[in-house]
Amino acid sequence: MRPALRQTRRLLNDRQHALHTSIPTFLCPALQRSPVAHVSRRIHDLPPSRRFSTYRALSQEAAVAATPDPPAEIQSNTRIRRPLPRACPGCGAPTQIYDKKEAGYYRINRNAVAQYLEYDPEAKASKKKEDDVYTEALKQMDPSVLEEIGLERDVLEEGNEVDTGAPETPVCDRCHDITNHRVGVPIYHPSVEAIQQTIAESPHRRNHIYHVIDAADFPMSLIPTLQTSLRIPKLRTKNRRAKHKGWVANDRIAEVSFIVTRSDLLARKKEDVDALMPYVQNVLRDALGRTNRDARLGNVRLVSAKRGWWTKVVKEEIWERGGAGWMVGKVNVGKSNLFEVVFPKGRGADYQDVRKIRSAAEREAMLQAAQSIDELAAVQKQLADEDAETERQTQNPGTKEHQHKAPDPEDEKIEEDDADFDPDALLPPAQPFTLYPVLPIASSLPGTTASPIRIPFGRNRGELVDMPGLARTAPGLETFVQRDAQDDLIMKNRITADRFVLKPGQSLLLGGGLIRITPVTSDLMFLVHPFVPIDPHVTRTDKAAALQEQISDRRVDSILASDAGPKMRSAGRFKLRWDVTKTVAGPLTSSVAAKMRPENLPFRVFSTDILVEGVGWVEVSAQVRRPQGWKPVGMVKKDPNALRVAKLAAQKKEAEELRLKREAKLRGETYVKPREDAEDAFDVVEFPEVEVFSPLGKFVGARMPMCASMVLGPKQISSRDRSARPRRSMKSVKAQRKPAERKRVIP
Repeated sequence: MRPALRQTRRLLNDRQHALHTSIPTFLCPALQRSPVAHVSRRIHDLPPSRRFSTYRALSQEAAVAATPDPPAEIQSNTRIRRPLPRACPGCGAPTQIYDKKEAGYYRINRNAVAQYLEYDPEAKASKKKEDDVYTEALKQMDPSVLEEIGLERDVLEEGNEVDTGAPETPVCDRCHDITNHRVGVPIYHPSVEAIQQTIAESPHRRNHIYHVIDAADFPMSLIPTLQTSLRIPKLRTKNRRAKHKGWVANDRIAEVSFIVTRSDLLARKKEDVDALMPYVQNVLRDALGRTNRDARLGNVRLVSAKRGWWTKVVKEEIWERGGAGWMVGKVNVGKSNLFEVVFPKGRGADYQDVRKIRSAAEREAMLQAAQSIDELAAVQKQLADEDAETERQTQNPGTKEHQHKAPDPEDEKIEEDDADFDPDALLPPAQPFTLYPVLPIASSLPGTTASPIRIPFGRNRGELVDMPGLARTAPGLETFVQRDAQDDLIMKNRITADRFVLKPGQSLLLGGGLIRITPVTSDLMFLVHPFVPIDPHVTRTDKAAALQEQISDRRVDSILASDAGPKMRSAGRFKLRWDVTKTVAGPLTSSVAAKMRPENLPFRVFSTDILVEGVGWVEVSAQVRRPQGWKPVGMVKKDPNALRVAKLAAQKKEAEELRLKREAKLRGETYVKPREDAEDAFDVVEFPEVEVFSPLGKFVGARMPMCASMVLGPKQISSRDRSARPRRSMKSVKAQRKPAERKRVIP
């Protein structure tokens, strides 16, 4: 016990200064007080003869017993030579060494942390210098002597020591447990207002927001009010003259790009995913609301960090754009995975941040070199922008350090001194620039990122910021699932869904009762394709309800928590209101088969995609017969005067509307156009409906069907377009040979 107490006293005296420098002051204000000086001499400074005396040992025990016990991490025998990082590079949480349950906690005696704290570049340089002296002495020796020793001059020239450099910045214990043991506690999710206030503190003039959306439940992870909440310009419309407006805060520029991550879950090949771009844009317009129904949406990318689809393009855009790039989105949409792939690593070693100042002769030469009016206008705009930037820099010259070196007009240098650190700021200071920094960790745990993580690139060219994920529906769907099965809710690979038929009186269960889909239209059969990572099960509706409410004694594999049954509610009724007859009718409408028009078929197929938040989607379709008395369009004989009659009827109708408008204006009233009835009364049908039950009646949505069961299947090729005749199936031939072979075997 006595040697341990002596060691504790010695380590406390040695590390007192290191702990003061490694802990931020806003975490522990008591550290701002000056340390207490110890008058007594330290035991390890005494002579060996007196160090083991009984009196000294008893005095040491009494001294330690009078002081509070330090944390267990302080009792290790490591030598701290530099402080811990200000924030964890994995989750962005401020560094602390007291609360083990909170984010940012560092256990000092952990191997990676100890190596980081013990690293001394001066000691390594001195050791290397001694080795160089020995190597130079060997080089001056006679080659014959070197051969006798067994050394070669080439080996001496090249050297056999690999310089590994300083150890990388370690992550906190929470990030270490999440990465290696898949165990962790999520943090509180910020609000949209907190994200807006954080981005408002940006030191950059150019700010680009990457709105990250998950492809698994697209567009449920969309933030429809992001434009208004962040106070940034509206999306550009299809009008060719539509332009962006400046940001509200001073003269800053802010734009938004929609990044649909994990797009490899939608199709096998990149070409198939790119073909879904019109569908994605239409669904996105509907999700953004009627104010953006005419949005251009040319800033949408279908990205896959796993397979590298469009990641190089996004990386080049980040590098060329510079400034600040903000990764904004909900939890578990793939922001950290995307951050790791698109961050421009290894760039900026020779980048110089120098602003061009043009002389009068250069300006005149640029104006005279213009060949057209458009080029002249572009040159004038460029010169005007440079003059505006010069004037802005003149009014705000910045610090003395910036006056010696011309600052970038777009991005101002971020100070990293402790004096500039504001503990009340929402935006933490940026990390020091390195070519290959420690990137944020990626995990399936919702709420892994605890604080904004700012990583600069290109030597003050710009920085990429990983923001904490916004909360989805609270409480999350994982709270109603067993702890061991929470990881099964995430779709990791593309799913080839099986087809399930729901007959009248049947329902579909997902995950043993987590989600239940029950048809409301009782006289139809529904086809269901579940694109979800949890197991589907078809059973009778009353049995399905009992299993979901956990009151049934039947044995069905379920991932529900023990108390989730009474919390099941109806999430609403969803109509199958999209006509997909042309897509799913098979060879009847195929371009390589019958080539029939959908309006000539005696039935219609309606469909919709039921979305499960953070899990996937379920494609539901039903076939409906045409009403009685319906005739195909192609079977009706056309009137040769149909066009002339239709034109006269339209003119007559327009004249009648004009007369009614005039009469209403004379009476001082507003003319209201009457509602028109459907032209084909026989074609009006009731849309099929399904009802979905989920925990608390949440976590469910609907969208336009993607028809993943048909569109993403194998491409059909007509017989005349095939390069060779297909190989004949040998099943029938083998079946014919089996009876003959049996007769030969029987004696």
